[in-house]
Formats: sequence, structure tokens, C-alpha cells
Amino acid sequence: MTDQQGAAPPARANIVLALLLLAYIFNFLDRTILNILAGSIIADLKLTDTEFGLITGLAFAILYSVLGVPLALIADRTRRSWVIAGSLAVWSGFTALCGTAASFGQLFLYRLGVGVGEAGGVAPSYALIADYFPPQRRARALAIFSLGIPLGLAGGTLIGAYLASWINWRAAFLTMGIAGVLLAPVMLLVVRDLPRPAGAQEIREPLARTFPILARKPTFWLMAFAASCSSLAGYGLAAWVPSVLERSFGFSLIERGHFLASVFLVGGTTGVFMGGWLADRLGQADKRWYARLPAIAWLITAPMFAIGLMTPDPWLAWPLLLVPNALNILWLGPVTTAVQHLVARPMRSTASASFLLINNLIGLGVGPTLIGALSELFKDRYGSEALRYAAVSVVGFYLVAALLMLLAVRRLRQDWVDDQG
Repeated sequence: MTDQQGAAPPARANIVLALLLLAYIFNFLDRTILNILAGSIIADLKLTDTEFGLITGLAFAILYSVLGVPLALIADRTRRSWVIAGSLAVWSGFTALCGTAASFGQLFLYRLGVGVGEAGGVAPSYALIADYFPPQRRARALAIFSLGIPLGLAGGTLIGAYLASWINWRAAFLTMGIAGVLLAPVMLLVVRDLPRPAGAQEIREPLARTFPILARKPTFWLMAFAASCSSLAGYGLAAWVPSVLERSFGFSLIERGHFLASVFLVGGTTGVFMGGWLADRLGQADKRWYARLPAIAWLITAPMFAIGLMTPDPWLAWPLLLVPNALNILWLGPVTTAVQHLVARPMRSTASASFLLINNLIGLGVGPTLIGALSELFKDRYGSEALRYAAVSVVGFYLVAALLMLLAVRRLRQDWVDDQG
């Protein structure tokens, strides 16, 4: 049911947004619970830092990134809600299987499966939210959806730490996986697609039509590679900072859980929401703010992360890391909104998936693996502090991201497509 302008009633839109947010929380619960359990998994399965980096990043990113485009194409041609619910069931099932892994190879394969499932969750959700919310509320709605990242990071960190402490690391994976499987039928029953606009059904080859449109727009490439550089550092740090706290600061599993969950919850939720709120306010007058805000945030993020990671006092590190954890994901609401407006409405899932393909292959595929490899490279020079220096080495990618996004500012207004476009 829609109102006279074709948008869903606010109450209905909010219910759909809440369920999509819950699924996205599980998305990040399931993909990042591995990070807090790193010490236990590495010891139990006898992994190197490079092997754990591969499991954390590349194993997940390969199929997650590549399958996002065809699954988004299916979502654009069929029902986005069906693709989202089915994806939730698949990734949750493979998360549970991670708890049964007995070797590097098994865990690598199960993480591939988690990536297969999660590939169908994000891009169709972006498009569904864009359908349910009018332009003046869209960045805030997408920012609320993106709260799934810090909430999932915080929840996965804290729940994983306690379950592993009370039972073992395998119980954490089994519990999270089963809970996600139970949520999938609820999503299927409650979340519904809105009627497509006239003519949407005539687009028979969304990918063939969408990607050439994006490829001709410099804004798309600048935003995609800027976000990729940010994600390279962000995913890498998310994967390895728990181990930095263990190796450099001597934190126990529960202490790491409390420290990181509070940083993710306070910093991350503030940053994501402020990004969407500011973009909606400033972007109505000047669309360039959708790119300018992330650039400013990343310029501050890089030095703050470096200072926070290198401080000798672990509790001084908390406020120092709080600020960049807010700013490094401020881009989510503004940039995902801008990507939605580089193409016409029926192509949005595929446009988002094309953006996520680049972002995740570079960010998620490279970040955790790069830090793991650097940690082993630095061991002869830095000893037990090698991982800390490896983590600091990647924060410069935030400066590269800021530069690319500042270049996008100049082109965004002319590449923007309004809802009727």
C-alpha cells in the first residue's frame, strides 16, 4: 500500500526499515564475530597471521563481492524482499558451520559460504529503502540502516567474547548462525516490495544498461575508489585491533569485548547517524555535500587512528579511538545515497552492487590480509609490537580516500539523477 505520491505510509516504511536494520545487524554480527575470537581460533587451528587475514578478508570478499551484482540483478527483476530473506538464511547457515571447522581449509570454505549469502543482502536493501523513503528523508533512512554496521560490530564483539569465555569460540558461531536462520522467515512474511514504477518491467538487462551509465560518470569511479580506500583501512583495523589489544595491551577476552563494543557502539552509531542527518540537511541546498562531508571526516580520521593505536596507555586509547571510529564510517549515509542517484530508480540495486563490488574487493579483500602479512613482515624488527605497527601502516589510505572524494565533489551535481530522472 502506498500514498498518493507513490511512497509507503511512514509507519509501514519504518517497520520495513527496522527489519532491514535487524538483518544488517546480523550481517555484521556474523562477518565480524571472527575478529574478537582471533586469538582462540589462531591457537586452536594453529594459523599464521597471514592465514587468519585470508580467512577474515579474502575468503569472505571473493564471492561476496562478485555475486553481489548478479543477485542485485535478480532482485531488480523479481522481488528484493525475497532475495534479502533468502540471503539471510544462507549466510546464517554458513556462520553456524564455521563453528564446526577443524582446519584452515574448512574455515576458509565456510567463510566463502557466508560471503555467498551476504552478497544478496545489502544492495537490494539500499534499493528497497530508496523506494520506501522520499528524497528528503533518504540519507537519514540509509544512515539508520547503516547503523547495522556499528551495532553488529559491537554486538558481535561483546556476544562473541562472552560466549567464547563461557563455553568456547565454536558456540559463538553456532548461536549467531541459528538466530539468523530463525529471523529469515519473519523477513519473508513482513517485508514487501512496493509496486514498481511504470516502465520498470521493461528493463530486461539491468546490468547491461546500468554499468555503462555508471562507467561514463567520473563521480562513480571517484566515490567507489574513495570508499574502497577507506574500507581497506576500516575492515583491516576492525579485523586486527582486537588482537592489538591482546598482544600490545595485554587485554583479556572480556576486556577486549567491553573496550571495542563501547567504541563501536558510541562512536560508530554517532558517526553513521550524523553523516545521514548532515547530508540530508546540507545536501538539499547543495548536492556536493554528499561527497564533501566524507572527505572532511577522513582527513581527521587518519591522524586520530595513528595516535590512538600508538598511545602507550590502553585507557587513553579509548577516547582517542572513539573519534575516528565515528568519522571513518560517516560516509555511509551520504555516499550510498549519492550512488542511488547516479542512475534511474529501476537500476538502483544493480548500481549499488556495482559500487559494492569495487568497495568490497579492494576494502574487504585486501585490508585484513594486508595487515596480517605486514605483521609477519615486521616481526624481525618490532617483535611483539609488529601487529600494532602493521595496523598503523594502513591508516594513510584514509588520506587517499579524502583526496579522491574531494575530486568527486566537483562532478557530483552534474552526474546526479533525480527520482523522476
